[in-house]
Amino acid sequence: MNNNQQTQTPRVFYEIFIRSFCDSNNDGKGDLNGITSKLDYLQYLGVEGIWITPFFRSNSYHKYDVIDYKSVDPECGTMGDFENFVREAHKRNIKVLIDFVINHTSSQHWWFQEAKKGKENPYRNYYNWLSPAQIKAKGIAEREATADSAEKQPWHWAKKGDDEKYYGMFWSEMPDLNMDNPKVREEIYEIGRFWLEKGVDGFRMDAAKHIYPDWEAHKCHAFWQEFRQRMEAIKSDVYIVGEVWTSAEKIAPFFRGLKANFNFDLCFAIQDIVKLGKDSKDIVSMLISNYELFSAENPDFIDATMLTNHDQNRIGSVADGNSDKLKMAANLLFTLPGNPYLYYGEELGMKGKKPDENIREAFIWNKRSEDNDRTNWRKPVYNTDSKTSPLKLQIEDENSLFNHYRKLISLRKSIPALAQISPTNLQKSSISNKKVVSFIRPHEEGDVLVIQNITSENVEVLVSEKIGDFIYSKLDSRINDEKVSISPYSMLVFEILD
Repeated sequence: MNNNQQTQTPRVFYEIFIRSFCDSNNDGKGDLNGITSKLDYLQYLGVEGIWITPFFRSNSYHKYDVIDYKSVDPECGTMGDFENFVREAHKRNIKVLIDFVINHTSSQHWWFQEAKKGKENPYRNYYNWLSPAQIKAKGIAEREATADSAEKQPWHWAKKGDDEKYYGMFWSEMPDLNMDNPKVREEIYEIGRFWLEKGVDGFRMDAAKHIYPDWEAHKCHAFWQEFRQRMEAIKSDVYIVGEVWTSAEKIAPFFRGLKANFNFDLCFAIQDIVKLGKDSKDIVSMLISNYELFSAENPDFIDATMLTNHDQNRIGSVADGNSDKLKMAANLLFTLPGNPYLYYGEELGMKGKKPDENIREAFIWNKRSEDNDRTNWRKPVYNTDSKTSPLKLQIEDENSLFNHYRKLISLRKSIPALAQISPTNLQKSSISNKKVVSFIRPHEEGDVLVIQNITSENVEVLVSEKIGDFIYSKLDSRINDEKVSISPYSMLVFEILD
């Protein structure tokens, strides 16, 4: 990746679940104008890119079942509101990614309403239909539940009297599109063009692993290459990040088409460190190995990193609300390579465990009595004033988790070795101690050594690298000759001398 491309890539993204973020019209639900009203906050935090979850017309609260791809659901606002949001984001040098859901549509989408009328309908082949005998012969009547879909019976009847079933991997109300149909592909490319011309900077591709059904998964890689070519023909620097919820070796081929993919191995490894207090996955070695796999497919790959997202138990609950552990998790996210994504509210320590509604609760802007922006579309289970400190109070507390996030984001941007996104820069350090995670971020403007204590006790380590000044430290950490003492859950960052 050349330097121009690198500077264009936002260094920190922020995922917003629209319904829960900010309510601008007092209907209890978050909306686009609410996000626009908080752009100054996101800029203050240090965010340079936003991924917003679907806002297209839909019957569900989450809107991942799209009825009309070229509309704005009235709950979220108007097309004018969306266009204003993009303009205002760009004024603040914040890029906008929208969630593009093309694995499936809603069963209420007019394509499917036509398709279910019968085999002769021109929209029938927009979806995947087979007879029970064909399904049985292929051995595809059932599927194993996966992390991204609990559906074990993916074939569904559209209406009584049919002799064919349609495939819906996630839910009967989400029929999968047939990407072997050239007309479907052209529809998708046209929708992409529509939103790129509205000013969006790219897409988060939902269920990118499942663009084809499980038994034809090998076709996905060529599809994404074609998709990227078509989108780049419209906007040459379009940013496309894929949700490919699987292991690194299976993610790697998706980089042929997708510029970026989320690193699920890393997010679960960090969660394990938070829960267990030990690095059982050896994340530095794991990442170096993963990068070799990714770069073999695309040397310009972008590793999209995160702690959690809208489909996972929140990191706040993984850490049982322990502020020191949450700061440690953030330390790792922002000092390891990659293009980090925050899930809204992580900077406050918001908690939440499945079911999904509980990991998508209202952002807490202020004390309830003074919070005119807080959504109330559902009663919170995990995040109330007594359980989660509101942003207003955290801004005023220099030791708060919010201010820790803000400092880390600033640190990441200010140190070239930490700011580098692609190619990834990571080396093992000389330190051998299971109580720390340690690594080097090499860079032509200066190498950096990071040492993170992942335990609740003081740790002393031997450092053979020639280290210079502290770039980041806790006051109670010490250095004596080659010995470095690190307080519980703390991180030290040094410059490395030549």
